[in-house]
Amino acid sequence: MDLSNLKPARGSHHRSFRRGRGHGSGNGKTAGKGHKGQRARSGRTRLGFEGGQMPLYRRIPKRGFTNRNTKDIVSVNVLELEKRFNDGDEVTVQSLLDKRAISKVGDGVKILGKGELTKKLNVKVHAYSASAKEKIEALGGKAEVI
Repeated sequence: MDLSNLKPARGSHHRSFRRGRGHGSGNGKTAGKGHKGQRARSGRTRLGFEGGQMPLYRRIPKRGFTNRNTKDIVSVNVLELEKRFNDGDEVTVQSLLDKRAISKVGDGVKILGKGELTKKLNVKVHAYSASAKEKIEALGGKAEVI
Protein backbone atom coordinates (compact mmCIF):
# COMPACT_ATOMS: atom_id res chain seq x y z
CA MET A 1 0.00 0.00 0.00
CA ASP A 2 1.19 3.52 -0.79
CA LEU A 3 -0.29 7.02 -0.91
CA SER A 4 -1.49 6.63 -4.52
CA ASN A 5 -3.89 3.81 -3.47
CA LEU A 6 -5.63 5.65 -0.62
CA LYS A 7 -9.39 6.18 -0.99
CA PRO A 8 -12.03 7.43 1.45
CA ALA A 9 -14.17 4.78 3.15
CA ARG A 10 -17.12 3.57 1.06
CA GLY A 11 -20.15 5.84 1.53
CA SER A 12 -18.25 8.56 3.41
CA HIS A 13 -17.55 10.82 0.45
CA HIS A 14 -20.40 12.96 -0.92
CA ARG A 15 -20.03 14.95 -4.10
CA SER A 16 -20.94 18.58 -3.58
CA PHE A 17 -23.41 19.95 -6.13
CA ARG A 18 -23.00 23.65 -6.82
CA ARG A 19 -25.88 25.17 -8.75
CA GLY A 20 -25.42 28.02 -11.18
CA ARG A 21 -21.66 27.75 -11.68
CA GLY A 22 -21.51 27.92 -15.49
CA HIS A 23 -22.41 25.68 -18.45
CA GLY A 24 -19.61 23.26 -17.72
CA SER A 25 -21.21 22.26 -14.42
CA GLY A 26 -24.30 20.98 -16.26
CA ASN A 27 -26.50 23.23 -14.18
CA GLY A 28 -25.54 26.78 -15.14
CA LYS A 29 -27.47 29.79 -16.39
CA THR A 30 -30.94 29.32 -14.81
CA ALA A 31 -29.64 26.91 -12.12
CA GLY A 32 -32.53 24.48 -12.54
CA LYS A 33 -35.20 27.17 -12.09
CA GLY A 34 -36.37 27.36 -15.70
CA HIS A 35 -37.16 30.66 -17.43
CA LYS A 36 -38.78 33.56 -15.57
CA GLY A 37 -41.95 33.19 -13.51
CA GLN A 38 -42.57 33.37 -9.79
CA ARG A 39 -40.58 30.24 -8.96
CA ALA A 40 -37.51 31.51 -10.78
CA ARG A 41 -37.28 34.59 -8.59
CA SER A 42 -35.80 34.95 -5.13
CA GLY A 43 -38.05 34.70 -2.09
CA ARG A 44 -40.90 32.30 -1.51
CA THR A 45 -44.64 32.88 -1.27
CA ARG A 46 -46.17 32.67 2.17
CA LEU A 47 -48.00 29.56 3.32
CA GLY A 48 -51.58 29.49 2.01
CA PHE A 49 -50.90 31.95 -0.85
CA GLU A 50 -53.10 31.09 -3.84
CA GLY A 51 -51.64 33.34 -6.52
CA GLY A 52 -53.78 36.36 -5.71
CA GLN A 53 -57.07 34.41 -5.47
CA MET A 54 -58.84 34.98 -2.16
CA PRO A 55 -57.31 32.26 0.04
CA LEU A 56 -59.41 29.53 1.63
CA TYR A 57 -58.82 30.73 5.19
CA ARG A 58 -60.35 34.10 4.23
CA ARG A 59 -63.22 32.68 2.14
CA ILE A 60 -64.65 30.64 5.02
CA PRO A 61 -66.78 32.59 7.54
CA LYS A 62 -65.66 33.00 11.14
CA ARG A 63 -67.76 31.30 13.81
CA GLY A 64 -67.68 31.68 17.58
CA PHE A 65 -64.67 32.58 19.63
CA THR A 66 -62.15 30.98 21.97
CA ASN A 67 -62.26 32.07 25.58
CA ARG A 68 -58.72 32.71 26.81
CA ASN A 69 -59.69 32.29 30.46
CA THR A 70 -61.33 28.87 30.23
CA LYS A 71 -60.07 26.07 32.44
CA ASP A 72 -59.60 22.45 31.39
CA ILE A 73 -61.26 20.58 34.28
CA VAL A 74 -61.19 16.77 34.15
CA SER A 75 -64.28 15.16 35.65
CA VAL A 76 -64.54 11.80 37.44
CA ASN A 77 -67.81 10.26 38.59
CA VAL A 78 -68.28 8.61 41.98
CA LEU A 79 -69.04 5.45 39.96
CA GLU A 80 -65.36 5.31 38.86
CA LEU A 81 -64.15 5.67 42.45
CA GLU A 82 -66.39 2.75 43.44
CA LYS A 83 -64.94 0.56 40.68
CA ARG A 84 -61.24 1.39 41.06
CA PHE A 85 -60.60 1.91 44.79
CA ASN A 86 -60.92 -0.27 47.93
CA ASP A 87 -62.49 0.62 51.25
CA GLY A 88 -60.30 3.05 53.23
CA ASP A 89 -58.10 4.09 50.26
CA GLU A 90 -56.84 7.62 49.79
CA VAL A 91 -57.82 9.08 46.42
CA THR A 92 -55.44 11.72 45.04
CA VAL A 93 -54.83 13.11 41.57
CA GLN A 94 -51.79 10.85 41.21
CA SER A 95 -53.71 7.74 42.32
CA LEU A 96 -56.45 8.56 39.77
CA LEU A 97 -53.78 8.73 37.06
CA ASP A 98 -52.18 5.48 38.25
CA LYS A 99 -55.52 3.62 38.24
CA ARG A 100 -56.37 5.15 34.82
CA ALA A 101 -59.54 6.81 36.01
CA ILE A 102 -58.20 9.91 34.22
CA SER A 103 -55.69 10.23 31.39
CA LYS A 104 -54.53 13.82 32.11
CA VAL A 105 -54.83 16.40 34.85
CA GLY A 106 -55.37 19.62 32.88
CA ASP A 107 -56.17 22.57 35.17
CA GLY A 108 -57.85 20.44 37.83
CA VAL A 109 -59.92 17.37 38.73
CA LYS A 110 -63.55 17.50 39.82
CA ILE A 111 -65.53 14.64 41.36
CA LEU A 112 -69.14 14.39 40.10
CA GLY A 113 -72.03 12.57 41.78
CA LYS A 114 -73.17 10.03 39.15
CA GLY A 115 -73.41 6.52 40.56
CA GLU A 116 -73.48 5.00 44.04
CA LEU A 117 -70.66 4.77 46.58
CA THR A 118 -70.41 2.02 49.20
CA LYS A 119 -66.78 2.50 50.31
CA LYS A 120 -65.27 4.93 52.80
CA LEU A 121 -62.69 6.99 50.85
CA ASN A 122 -60.48 9.97 51.67
CA VAL A 123 -60.55 12.08 48.51
CA LYS A 124 -58.16 14.97 47.83
CA VAL A 125 -58.83 16.74 44.52
CA HIS A 126 -59.48 20.27 43.23
CA ALA A 127 -63.31 20.38 43.28
CA TYR A 128 -66.52 18.44 44.06
CA SER A 129 -70.14 18.67 43.03
CA ALA A 130 -72.57 18.99 45.96
CA SER A 131 -73.98 15.49 45.44
CA ALA A 132 -70.50 13.90 45.20
CA LYS A 133 -69.34 15.57 48.42
CA GLU A 134 -72.53 14.43 50.14
CA LYS A 135 -72.06 10.79 49.02
CA ILE A 136 -68.41 10.67 50.12
CA GLU A 137 -69.07 12.21 53.55
CA ALA A 138 -72.23 10.14 54.19
CA LEU A 139 -70.05 7.01 54.48
CA GLY A 140 -67.54 8.66 56.86
CA GLY A 141 -65.03 9.60 54.16
CA LYS A 142 -63.35 12.97 53.68
CA ALA A 143 -63.65 15.29 50.70
CA GLU A 144 -60.68 17.69 50.90
CA VAL A 145 -60.02 20.46 48.39
CA ILE A 146 -56.36 20.87 47.39
